[in-house]
Amino acid sequence: MRIELAAQPGDPGRPNEDFASVAVPASGEGGVLVLLDGVTPPPDGASGCSHGVPWFTARLGGALLELAAARRDLTLEGCLSAAVARTADAHRDTCDLTHRLTPQATVVLARWDAARVEHLVLSDSALLIEGVDGTVTAVLDDRIARLAARGRVTDAQRNAEGGFFTAAADPAVAARAVTGGTARAEVRALAALSDGASRWVEVFGGGGWPECFALLAKEGPRALIDRVRGAERADPEGRAFRRGKPYDDAAAVYAEL
Repeated sequence: MRIELAAQPGDPGRPNEDFASVAVPASGEGGVLVLLDGVTPPPDGASGCSHGVPWFTARLGGALLELAAARRDLTLEGCLSAAVARTADAHRDTCDLTHRLTPQATVVLARWDAARVEHLVLSDSALLIEGVDGTVTAVLDDRIARLAARGRVTDAQRNAEGGFFTAAADPAVAARAVTGGTARAEVRALAALSDGASRWVEVFGGGGWPECFALLAKEGPRALIDRVRGAERADPEGRAFRRGKPYDDAAAVYAEL
């Protein structure tokens, strides 16, 4: 088994709001992969929460990792629901969890054992699955992309019917996730990318998902993030490649099973 991960803030002066971790049992049989991309609050910081996004992603990510690894009786959807509830309980007495911009995150969650590889994706982070034949499949929650294709994406569409969904304070959001599974014998490797890392494909056009996966396999997650940073520096004002932020937090995980 080979596992590599890398994460880097978009702004060195601010904490990284992404979270990435992998758990592998001592037996070496199976594992869990978690990647979150925290949603940056507006410049005025209005979110109803005194803790901040890095606190939230660390709490939610840690809970997801523990639950998915220790509670094999729970589906990944059940793990996400329980992790959101646990995280909400940790600050509901001090923060306004009803605020539309209460801390929240995208989610990529994968779990595997000798028989099966399970996956869950919520919002615009990406999971890539490489088959034993070399085929790369991208598992995406495309709701934001579909909204963007029709016009501007707004905060009013967040966690609303007809809009898009992120993990915030409502455990019921787990039912909105894209979920599925693949026979373990059909999977060679996995990769998870926050949208700051997937920019190499989705914004800068450095290659498609197969080329992205090949880069991760050959040079590792840090090399992918370095390429993203190079593309961002070459277009600092977003004139050639339009994007919401000139630089974004980036996280990537590669797991060769």
